[in-house]
Amino acid sequence: MTKLNKEYWESRYKENEVGWDTGAITTPLKEYIDQLENKDTKILIPGAGNGYEFEYLISKGFRNVYVLDIAQQPLENIARRVKKAFSKNLIEQDFFEHQEQFDLILEQTFFCALDPKLREKYVEKAHSLLTEHGKLVGLLFQFPLTESGPPFGGSKQEYVKLFSNFFTIKTLEDCYNSIKPRMNNEVFINFIKK
Repeated sequence: MTKLNKEYWESRYKENEVGWDTGAITTPLKEYIDQLENKDTKILIPGAGNGYEFEYLISKGFRNVYVLDIAQQPLENIARRVKKAFSKNLIEQDFFEHQEQFDLILEQTFFCALDPKLREKYVEKAHSLLTEHGKLVGLLFQFPLTESGPPFGGSKQEYVKLFSNFFTIKTLEDCYNSIKPRMNNEVFINFIKK
């Protein structure tokens, strides 16, 4: 398997090999964000890539949103595009080394980009980054897990087993409003920190 490190992701962005990039926020996260009322909610978007969720949240008046990515290139792309982005909001760091706490972590194609061997570590880290009763919300892929990722898939059964020791599973269901290329391949999650 390719080593999914900083150099790998930097080269993918520099070569514009970003097949996961939809060019805009996807419908499931847009609709979730649209029902959030507290504009002071502290939100983390890990592995955010070009950060369309960040851009949308900022445009909706959210003031406490942070993007974390191991690669510098996507953060530069966000800074060029989103004039209201402050450098403190764009964090170049390994997710597993980050220490702050957040009320909400938005998951969009980060989990599926990690080496599957890191999944338990991801669950524990997401748990530690959330405040009491914090939420992990977003999308996970639902197709067989193979060696040929990223993206790496999984199943509802695997996700229940993986997350349930650290999170109360409020929602884990087939995503009804996926964008067309991802239709029938995503589950929407809303997990609450135990």
